[in-house]
Amino acid sequence: MRLVTFEDSAGKPRVGIHTGPLGQGKITDAAKAAQALGRHMGADDLTLLQTIERWSELKSIFQVVQEAAEAGRTGEAETFEESKTKLLSPLPRPVSMRDGYAFRQHVEAARRNRGVPMIPEFDLFPIFYYTNHLQVSGPGPISVQKQAQVQLDFELEIAVVMGSGGKNLKASEIDEKIFGYTIMNDWSARHLQMEEMKLNLGPAKGKDLSTSLGPYLVTRDELKPWREESENGERYNLRMRCTVNGKQVSDGNARDMTWTFAQILERAAYGVELHAGEVIGSGTVGTGCFLELNGSKITDNQWLKPGDEVILEVDGLGKLVNTIVDGGP
Repeated sequence: MRLVTFEDSAGKPRVGIHTGPLGQGKITDAAKAAQALGRHMGADDLTLLQTIERWSELKSIFQVVQEAAEAGRTGEAETFEESKTKLLSPLPRPVSMRDGYAFRQHVEAARRNRGVPMIPEFDLFPIFYYTNHLQVSGPGPISVQKQAQVQLDFELEIAVVMGSGGKNLKASEIDEKIFGYTIMNDWSARHLQMEEMKLNLGPAKGKDLSTSLGPYLVTRDELKPWREESENGERYNLRMRCTVNGKQVSDGNARDMTWTFAQILERAAYGVELHAGEVIGSGTVGTGCFLELNGSKITDNQWLKPGDEVILEVDGLGKLVNTIVDGGP
């Protein structure tokens, strides 16, 4: 199932179910369609976070709505053309947001380009940092102020959203606790990032401007055709690409994660309670940012600027389309 948060005609966020082809399907208002079908969710204004928290009791209702939408049995008041619907981040306010560092290709290239050897600790444990879960965006314009426009970069990633939690979890059990997957763009103001990380703290302001998620939150079962089992948790054969102003600049695959999400989440859950609605990113796929591409001479000192359109595309997860907008001084 593909779930979204969209803006209704009154400008209020609503939970929807996406059906049809990725990027050109239909969005069905889950609560309104359920009510029309004689099913009730207990609240008309459920958020997607509340939906995830109550999924065990709501799943069957969502399945009924999805089947009705696919059969064309939902009315005009409940179903809309995706192209005419404003999609927001699936989770506009996640419980928390971590970002990992899972792709060896990206780490090796970035370090090589800085003239430093591969760090051996990369192979000892998966690492992550916390980023701003209150500055989340979805598809659409990204407003960036002047200082953050200096060496502005995209980062091509995928992320998981937790469906349930726990403490001291093992990698062998964590995949079952993942609710779904989405595309993640970890926007980076490289000039600010490099300045502040000289102080051995961060990333901070260099990552603070926004993180984009979406357009869909795809449930784990939906990705079964791409799933590959491994000793350390599930992997997914999902091709990942980025185009900037129509030109492809990145091409990678989620199966190349050195550390699986199960391993990252096992580390995160050590001594700490994980909760439904927490977001954890994979880190940048190989070739997935200008910092790496410029240093490898694949691109020539290219950075993002106002007016640029950035499209991240991942098999099974759709396309996340954003445009950089000048946010002023």
